[in-house]
Amino acid sequence: MTSPRTAAGTAAGQAAPVLLRDVRLGSGGPLAHVLVEDGRIAAVAPDAPAVPPGGEVVDAGGRTVLPGLWDAHVHMVQWASARRRVDLSGAGSAAAAAAVMAAAARTGRYPADEPLIGFGFRDGLWPDRPEPALLAWSDASGRPVALVSNDLHTAWLNGAALHRLGAGGHPTGVLREAECLDAVARLSAADPSVVDRWVADAVRAAAARGVVGLLDFEYADNIADWTRRAAQAPLDVRVGCAVYPAHLDEAVARGLRTGDVLPDTGGLVRVGPLKLFVDGSLNTRTALCNEPYPGLPAAAGQEYGILQTAPDELERLMAYAARHGIHSAVHAIGDRANTIALDAFERTGGTGRIEHAQLIDRADLPRFARPGLVLGIQPAHAADDRDVADHHWAGRTDRSFAYADLARAGAVLQIGSDAPVAPLDPWIGVAAAVHRTGADGRPGWHPELAIAGPAAL
Repeated sequence: MTSPRTAAGTAAGQAAPVLLRDVRLGSGGPLAHVLVEDGRIAAVAPDAPAVPPGGEVVDAGGRTVLPGLWDAHVHMVQWASARRRVDLSGAGSAAAAAAVMAAAARTGRYPADEPLIGFGFRDGLWPDRPEPALLAWSDASGRPVALVSNDLHTAWLNGAALHRLGAGGHPTGVLREAECLDAVARLSAADPSVVDRWVADAVRAAAARGVVGLLDFEYADNIADWTRRAAQAPLDVRVGCAVYPAHLDEAVARGLRTGDVLPDTGGLVRVGPLKLFVDGSLNTRTALCNEPYPGLPAAAGQEYGILQTAPDELERLMAYAARHGIHSAVHAIGDRANTIALDAFERTGGTGRIEHAQLIDRADLPRFARPGLVLGIQPAHAADDRDVADHHWAGRTDRSFAYADLARAGAVLQIGSDAPVAPLDPWIGVAAAVHRTGADGRPGWHPELAIAGPAAL
């Protein structure tokens, strides 16, 4: 394994040699000794090699050494920003979330001249609904207030925030899907130099957890942003930059293809896939399913979830990208959405990814083994959303987050965190994939759908 910093030509010759004694090479592998020099593995041997002058010896005591891990799905600016927002993860109702925001506004901890943004609520099981009256405490200040759901698919805004976005008079203040993403990006806009410092801190923390690379699906011009960051200082990880439709023509005009190394990034930043959406999310009840959500009125026309991109448009964008060497990454959570995504890959012949696949139609299982298709999964969501799934997908959870079934069918699985939806920590995702539970220690949820540790790694 090569350190990204060394690959970029920095720190070479500066780090003292380290001999790792008695390490286990991989899960269940043999014991050996590993010599690291200048950030690179210089030797792996059954007998301990000589330690160069000034070197350090670390007795690993049989601990396992693994290659560095990639997080295959993050939203880097949102993750870096989440730690600076009001924590709404414990709010059990809309009223409770509004009260947390009101208390935060009184603390003086958050700059009064900036929008007050909270993050992390899960409203899938709330007993009440977000309403403008619950944010009436903020009216007098004129300060924009926004509450962002944990899945990034819903934003609940006060009147000042709606006015800033040119949406004054909105009946509920609740924005979903594309409107939500746009609103959050605009309200949370900060000086790029400040955001870049936040991202650098978050990347450094990820590297300390064994992450050597990440695929960034931030709702932004990721190619421009990561090129700028790499020019400022060597990156601690490698990065793949997702491209959104708004920036697709520019990428094509530049001749960029998925996998290309971007210039002036030290070889650490590459072009990623085109990000497209079929549907929404489970907690927001916008994931597109074959059966309706309980309690959603049929008159609204969204009782099955929502279709964000029509199949014809999805296929047009995928085919256009494929002609120019750009893969597609298609967000699909509900079973109907996954069928649409699979249909699109078959009709266009494209290469790429399906992201999430949280609920699948069993008839589609063999189709996930399509050559050139990768399935991006986020096992931490299975632990976090089990109660919501039990309620909204009742009777179908035996095919929800069905990683074992997908693996047996021949699907290629890659684990990501979807940070900030779950922490950017690969070990949380690996543990959830293996044990089908989270930090609360509850019995595993559908343990028959777990995958083994070596496969998860």
